[in-house]
Amino acid sequence: MARPSGFRYQRHGDDSVTLTHHGRPAGTLRGGRAETFLTEVGAGDAQLVMARWTGAYKRGNERTARDHPRNR
Repeated sequence: MARPSGFRYQRHGDDSVTLTHHGRPAGTLRGGRAETFLTEVGAGDAQLVMARWTGAYKRGNERTARDHPRNR
């Protein structure tokens, strides 16, 4: 599985974080969720954490979907 990339985050004041993926908005976190997110980003792989929080990560079904007759 390829490593996630292209994610960025920006803090707004003390209570809000905006996540973007390749410059497009991917999510906004506020309050306790923003604090938890910032803690996880500081402790691990930031790109992987942001991909997980936005839901933009591979789920393992891409090969199955590619082989479906509708997608040929």
